[in-house]
Amino acid sequence: MREDYIKDILAKVKDGSMSEEAAFEQLKELPYKEMGFANLDHHREIRTGFPEVVYCQGKTPEQVRDIFEVLAQHGTVMGTRATARDFAAVQEKLPEAEFHEAAKIIVCKGKPASAGRTSGGAEEEKLGKVAVVSAGTADIPVAEEAAVTAETLGNEVIRVYDVGVSGIHRLFDKLELIRTADVVICVAGMEGALASVIGGLVAAPVIAVPTSVGYGANFGGLSALLSMLNSCANGVSIVNIDNGFGAGYTASVINKRRP
Repeated sequence: MREDYIKDILAKVKDGSMSEEAAFEQLKELPYKEMGFANLDHHREIRTGFPEVVYCQGKTPEQVRDIFEVLAQHGTVMGTRATARDFAAVQEKLPEAEFHEAAKIIVCKGKPASAGRTSGGAEEEKLGKVAVVSAGTADIPVAEEAAVTAETLGNEVIRVYDVGVSGIHRLFDKLELIRTADVVICVAGMEGALASVIGGLVAAPVIAVPTSVGYGANFGGLSALLSMLNSCANGVSIVNIDNGFGAGYTASVINKRRP
């Protein structure tokens, strides 16, 4: 639920176009709606700047569908770690929903999720530019989770994939493009070295995402996580293993706070 939604109701009550009873009916379920299996947080966008996001894994397709149906009444809804079955269930109620298969994200667009800057015209400006850089092709699913999240929350996103350190000349070819971004998300598995390299080459904040891509001693992404945590490059922050959503969200918060 957006701030302007509540202000619009209050304005209508003030000018007499809406009764107090009608306003009460619309506001009575604030700040959250009880659904038995979930309590939907309608006020999260007002508190934090972005609406609640649905974590689909562990929920039944029917639960995902019902949550989407309620949240979509107030704006854009995004669901992460979704399956094709989840998407099919959501489409029963919201045929306009989209499924980003590589990212495992369902998006049902309403008002811009960012509630961000306005350009003075009808179209809302982007919060900023995010470069999502992956070390390898195998890292793309996590990179896409970050990219789709950042796009849905109102950013311009540029994708630079498969530029890992085993062929570092590929990164240098894209370096000027990456440097145009306000935030860089670096997604890497194996030993996670790419985050340190990029951190030493760009002025923007770098959000490193370790992935579980790698052989046995990678320990499901732990080796990449520890490498990134021990990076000697300044300005590198790290999110959890395979947490592309967390990186995309954090990049959006950074861009939303820019002057």
